[in-house]
Amino acid sequence: MVLNNAYGHGGDIYHNDVELDFSANVNPLGTPAEIIRAVAEAAGSLSAYPDPYCGKLREKLSKVHGVDMDDIVCGNGAADLIFQFAAALRPGKTLLPVPSFSEYEAALAAAGCEAEYYYLSRENGFALTEDVIERITPETELLMLCSPNNPTGKSVDAGLLGRLLARCRKTGTWLFLDECFLELTDSPAVKSLIPELVINDRVFILRAFTKLYGMAGARLGYAICQNRDFLLKMCASVQPWNVSSLAQAAGEAALDCGEFAAKSLRLISEEKKYLLRELEKLGIAVLPGEANFLMLQGVPGLYERLLGKKILIRSCANYRGLDEGDCRIAVKTHGENERLIAALEEIIHA
Repeated sequence: MVLNNAYGHGGDIYHNDVELDFSANVNPLGTPAEIIRAVAEAAGSLSAYPDPYCGKLREKLSKVHGVDMDDIVCGNGAADLIFQFAAALRPGKTLLPVPSFSEYEAALAAAGCEAEYYYLSRENGFALTEDVIERITPETELLMLCSPNNPTGKSVDAGLLGRLLARCRKTGTWLFLDECFLELTDSPAVKSLIPELVINDRVFILRAFTKLYGMAGARLGYAICQNRDFLLKMCASVQPWNVSSLAQAAGEAALDCGEFAAKSLRLISEEKKYLLRELEKLGIAVLPGEANFLMLQGVPGLYERLLGKKILIRSCANYRGLDEGDCRIAVKTHGENERLIAALEEIIHA
């Protein structure tokens, strides 16, 4: 990474004086003990190269999702796979609803491609609506979606998602669907396209271990795609050993942490309700999304004022289609959420 590049994401606790980090949407319970133990055990074999094919991890993922392990590729985090995908496809015309995760634009630019932006409406709560279907034509080589979307937290309606899939199949358009936050919603199975995949389909589904399992530092993502010719093309340009043995061990352990995941989802659900109530009392406009974060609107300068209290949130000013009054907060533990609300009260009353 070039050191003078502007860092446009959450979680930068290294260059700010921070006591509470609400900018990164990671599980408030942190990393399960089982994963930490698995990483510690794997550290005993650091002298050996990691499995370049992530065989055990992909086999385990194939059982979880009911797909063939040859339909799964792993990467050094979801961002790594976004760049791999764009570099392999190099689409001529991409339809990209915005605001959304900035790495889609960055990956397309790195591959020498440009996006056609489809601006989501603030008045409509930044929800994706039916009129996007007509924007997909035979000239549209790629549609990139994030569900739930980052930073709005809005999922694509299941019925609309099905119609978008049908439209893309009709026009021969690739559908890239980022489901990295889907496991943090109430009904992930209903809104996932994994069960709809067919052989040679032009559908690429992105997932990650980062959020639900508190593994941001391990860097582990994976994608499911049944177009194996494309997967071979994509993997042909990837450096060997791009997923460390420690990350692979962490991923294998994470897939056995069902009880931890269920406990985390209960906590997130309850704490999100608490935050919504308290923010409403303070008169702060909130976009009630479905993921483990909330987007606040209409409070310019909130990022700087909270940072002055050593609380880091995510400014959304650098998202296309948003402005300096928009920011995002993660859902944390109750004690941490109480401290955030107390700081916001001081700021609002001042």
